[in-house]
This record gives sequence, structure tokens and C-alpha cells, in this order.
Amino acid sequence: MLLCLSGDFFVATFQECSGIFDKKSEKNMSAFADQNHAPSLTCVRLESSVHFCDFKIYEVNELMKQKNGFSGQLGFVFAAAGSAVGVGNLWRFPYLAAKDGGGLFLIIYLILVFTVGFTLLTTDIAIGRKTGKSAIYAYQEMKKKWKFLGILTFFVPVLIMTYYAVIGGWILKYITIYLTGSGKEAVESNCFTNFISSPSSVWFGLIFMFLTALIVYNGVEKGIERVSKFIMPILLLMVIGIAIFSLTLKHPLEDGTVRTGLQGLKVYLTPDVKGLTVTRFLQISLDAMSQLFFSLSVSMGIMITYGSYVKKDVNLNKSISQIELMDTGVALLAGVMIIPAVYVFSGLDGMSAGPGLMFISLPNVFYSMGLAGRLIGLMFFILTAFAALTSCISVLESITANCMELFHAERKKVTSILTVIYLAATAIIAMGYSTFYVEVQLPSGSTGQLLDIMDYISNSFLMPFIALLSSILIGWIVKPSWIAAEMELNGETFRRKKLYNVMIRYIMPVIMFILFLQSTGLLNKIAG
Repeated sequence: MLLCLSGDFFVATFQECSGIFDKKSEKNMSAFADQNHAPSLTCVRLESSVHFCDFKIYEVNELMKQKNGFSGQLGFVFAAAGSAVGVGNLWRFPYLAAKDGGGLFLIIYLILVFTVGFTLLTTDIAIGRKTGKSAIYAYQEMKKKWKFLGILTFFVPVLIMTYYAVIGGWILKYITIYLTGSGKEAVESNCFTNFISSPSSVWFGLIFMFLTALIVYNGVEKGIERVSKFIMPILLLMVIGIAIFSLTLKHPLEDGTVRTGLQGLKVYLTPDVKGLTVTRFLQISLDAMSQLFFSLSVSMGIMITYGSYVKKDVNLNKSISQIELMDTGVALLAGVMIIPAVYVFSGLDGMSAGPGLMFISLPNVFYSMGLAGRLIGLMFFILTAFAALTSCISVLESITANCMELFHAERKKVTSILTVIYLAATAIIAMGYSTFYVEVQLPSGSTGQLLDIMDYISNSFLMPFIALLSSILIGWIVKPSWIAAEMELNGETFRRKKLYNVMIRYIMPVIMFILFLQSTGLLNKIAG
């Protein structure tokens, strides 16, 4: 028997049926139910004779939300904040703050978070909930000819997923170092370089990838939401605890002076405007703008997917504000946690960029603390692993949700296939520092290996380009009122409506165009 489900309705329940609904039929029906959104015509084959009686009809979108969405506002906020709070908050934000004038960078960043970041976050989440779909079909529903933008957006997490588990594996390795020893191994010469070029880096990456897939396999409410509700409060407490500890640090120097954590805090918070020029100010602003993409998970389809799981009765205005505050709060606390500690033991010379800060500079700082450093180092890498895991989950979930819609397949089947693919991809990228080592000159001027290439294409090229096109689509074609209607769905007040309208139509296209030129290295070529 072939049951065809057309339009917005779907046979949902069977009450007191006289027939037998066998397990294979039930499995086939649940396969359909596991998809968040029904296509215009969906057929489910029932392999045995089933007698129906007294069945109720529900709107498919509402039923799918109930079965597969977040349980409520808290679950959504924790999951979205977990996606936003990633490794970038813990190494890139403190590094940029130290490099770009301390408090000056913080002021610019905060202004951008609550203007540009707010606009990007609102756009993605509102698109997701209004359409009830992930990126590809969400953009198609807005404007059929703009489906290509959904496809571009889909490719961002596809590329990021190839290397995020590799970084997660590096973090797991350092957890084992602090669990099994004093942390001395982490400060040995070339420890990090030797590790990432060894076979063990592959295995750690595969373990992290498997953990991520296991959570996504269990679904939205039972997997992603449950883990996020557990991890995020612990992560926040650990960040606050280590930040407070960093402020108590003291270290005597050879000249008799003492560097303290409070002095480091002053360096972090005080705006440094010495030698500030227009060019320098623009560079700091662009650094702060690029950090938003690392920090808020915008323009990569993740928040569209998460938005599609949000119930219609959830207040999006409050949720978005809470996500902004939680993500920004963790970033600011990461600066308090790292900059004073590095300043006390290494001065600002220890604030190197990228993995060098997390896997080289900080282990030296922890080792300098003595016995307490082992515990602080362990706590730091555990909270970093939590941040990496919640972000990695959201990346894989975005890919999974799009594939479920594209192929009308059940979650467990899609996740299983993607797990095999990304286990292989993780192994290849991890071996990019050994077996598959290559050096490629990137358009930005830097030299990169396989991981850097994937990161450049996704973060430096695709994300600013997608944000540029999205602002044009929403601002001038679909119109901001389309987003505003979703934000005001339940009679709620869209308090930053005027700001949103101005940002999405006039400010965002200009900023995103400049950021795209800068992140791809084209701005320097034009200026030079």
C-alpha cells in the first residue's frame, strides 16, 4: 500500500485501530516524521496491510516542530549560544584584543555586536523559523531564483566540518596531557608541532568526530538540546572561575618589580589610542567585524537550521538578545581569563595568534603557575573542548538537516552516512601536516596547509559573500517587513525594528562588501 501525503497535511495518529501496524511500517512512518518539513508530495510505502480508523489530521509543519524542535526558549538559547561560543571566542578574541588596542577593540566590537551582529543573527533565525526549513529550501521559499544562495550557504558547514573535529582532537590530546602529568610535556620544545604531524593526531580527531556524530544522531531535543543544557552552564562557571583566578596572579621579575593579574586586566580594558590613524582604525574595525563571523555562527546556515526548530510561541526578540549577551559575555570573560595570565608570566609578547596561543603560549603560562597550573590547564582545555563540541555539533546538524530535506531521508540514516564521510575527511585533514603536507599561498598573503585552505574558503571567502547577498535579498527584494512580521508574530514588539531596517538595507551591504574585499586580500591589492 502506498500512502501519499500532499500539501500541508499528514496522517498523524491512529486511535483504537482494529488492524495491525507492524514495526516496519512504523519505522517507515517515523522516517518521514523525522524530517522537519514535508515536500509538496511525499509518499510512504507501508509494507504490510494496515487498517486505519479514527485518524486525525494535523498541519505537518506544526507536528514536525513538536516532534523535532527545541522543547522551548531555554533549550534554543543554550543550543544557539553553544554554537556561537566556539574555539574562536577562546583564542582569537583575546589575541585580537591584545593586538588591536585593548579597550579600543572592545568598544568597537561591542558596537558591532549589537548592530551588525544583531542584524545577521536576526536575519538567519527569522528566516529559519518563518520558512521552517534549512538553508537551501529556506532561500528557495523566499525567492525561487535565490536558491543558489542557499546552496552556497550549505557549503560553508560542509567545508568547516572537514577540519573542526581535527581541532577538537588537538584539544582532547592536551586534556590527556594534563590528566596524566604535570603539564610539562606540553611545554617541551616542538610538542605541538610533533603531535599534529604524528598518527595520534588522526585518532584524537576521529574520536572527537565520533562524539559529535553520536549527539546529532540522537536528534534535536534528545541529543543537541540535552547536551547544550548540560555543557553551557558548566562552561560559563569554568570561564568565570578561571577569570577570577587569573586576576589573583602575581609574578616577580628580575628587576624587583611584580607583574599582577590586575595590571593585565588594565592592559585589556584600557583603550590604547597611541599612533591611531584612520587606516589603523579601519583595520581594527575589520578585525572586530571578522570576529563576529567566528563568534555568532552567522551566514553559514547554522542559525537558519536552529531557527527552523524554534516553536512559534517562542519570543525571538528575547532569545536573540540572550544569545548576543551570552556569546559576548563569554568572549569578554575569555579575555579576562587569558590576557592577565599571559601578561603576568610572558608579557604581551606571549599573545601569539591562532593555535600558537592555545597550544604553546598558554601551556607555558600554566606550567609557570606550579601545581595550580595543572588544574587550571586541565579546566581550560575541558572548557575549550566543551566550546568546540557544541560548535561542531551545530555544524554537523546544519549539514544533516539540509540532507534530510534534500533526500527525504531519516535522521539516523543521514547521520550515519555523513559520519563515515567526515571520519574520512577528518583523517585526511589531520594528515595535512604529515602524509598530505602541502603549502599553498592564499590570496590573503599567508601560507596555508589543508586545514587553512578549507578555513579560508569557508570563513574568508564564502561567509562575507553570503552575508553581502543576504543583505541585498532581505533589504531590497524580499524587504525587511518580511523579517519583521516573524519577529512580531505573537504580538511581540520588535524593539530594534528601525535599526534593523537601516542596517539591512543601507549599512550591511557596504560593510559586507568591504569585509569581503579585506578578507580575500583584494582590499590590500586595490589600496596598494
